[in-house]
Amino acid sequence: MTRPNEFKALVITESEDHHFLRTVEKKTIADLPEGDVLVKVMYSSLNYKDALSASGNRGVTRTYPHTPGIDAAGIVAESADNAFKPGDEVIVTSYDLGMNTAGGFGQYIRVPAGWVVPLPQGLTLREAMIYGTAGFTAALSVHQLIESGIRPEDGDILVSGATGGVGSMAVSILSRSGYSVTAVNGQIDATDYLKKIGAQAVISIEAATDTSGRPMLKSLWAGAVDAVGGDILATTIKSMKNGGTVTCCGNVASPDLPLNVYPFILRGVTLSGIDSQNCAMPLRRKVWEIIASDWKIDGLETLTTEVPFEALDQRIELMLQRKHRGRTIIRMAD
Repeated sequence: MTRPNEFKALVITESEDHHFLRTVEKKTIADLPEGDVLVKVMYSSLNYKDALSASGNRGVTRTYPHTPGIDAAGIVAESADNAFKPGDEVIVTSYDLGMNTAGGFGQYIRVPAGWVVPLPQGLTLREAMIYGTAGFTAALSVHQLIESGIRPEDGDILVSGATGGVGSMAVSILSRSGYSVTAVNGQIDATDYLKKIGAQAVISIEAATDTSGRPMLKSLWAGAVDAVGGDILATTIKSMKNGGTVTCCGNVASPDLPLNVYPFILRGVTLSGIDSQNCAMPLRRKVWEIIASDWKIDGLETLTTEVPFEALDQRIELMLQRKHRGRTIIRMAD
C-alpha cells in the first residue's frame, strides 16, 4: 500500500477565548504519534466519548489540538510488528485511541501493536464499526451476565439507555441469544424502534425510576444492562431477583449511586462494572469472535446510520443534543 503525502482528519482546536472549534484539516503521517502499526482507516463510528472530546471535555482529552475517534477499522499500511502485515484488515478500539492519541476521525492512525485486533472471519470492516466500542461494550455486558449464570429461563433482562449505542446493541444481542428484554425508553417515538430490534416490552424512564427512598423494591429482573447510572441504576439494583446480576458501563444520567447495601446482602445481587477500554486482549479477541458468529445481529442496518466524513460535525451536534439514536458509522475513505 502506497503511503500518502497527506490525509484528512477532524481536528479540535481551542480558540483564544476558550471555545472549541471543529475543522477538517490536511495532516501528514509524520504528524501521527509513534507506534508499531500504521492503519488506513476505512470506517470509524461515533460514540458519546467522541462527542465529549470534540467539545473540549478535558476529562476525556487533556490537550488540544486533537483528533478524536475511539473506534477505527481499516487496512494495515505498514507494520513494525510481525503479527501484522500490509493488507491485513484490523479493528482498533479502546485503550487511548481518540482520547489523547490521534484517533479514528483521521484517515490514518498509528498505534501500538498491542491495541490491534485482527478482523474476525464473518465480519466486514463496516460491520465491525456498526458494533464498535458500543457493540463491544454491550457484548462484554452480555458475556458477563452469562458468566454470572443468568439464563433466559431465569426471567426478564432490563436494558437502560436502550436507544443509545450500547443499549441498542445490548437489546439486539440479548434478544438474539434468547433472552426476554425490557427496554427503558427515554424517547416518545422510540417504542417501535426498540421492539423492532428485539425488545419484548418497553417502559418509560419514569417507570424505571423509583424516588421513594425505599431500600428494596419488588423483584422484577433476572439481570440488567445499565448504560446510564444514577437513579435508574439504583432502582434497577433494588428491583433485582435473588442472585441477579447488573452490569454497569455508563454514567450519562449521573455518576452517583443513591443506594444502600440491602439488595446485595439480602438478595445476593451482583453489580459488575464493564471496562471495555482496558479489557485484556485474550477476552477482547474472544468477544469479537463471538460478535462475528453467534452474536452477529440480523438486521444490523436497523441500528445504523452511515454518513460520509464530511457530515461528521453535524452528527456530533445531534449526539450532544441527545437527539442521536442507535449507531452512526463514518465512511472515512475518499
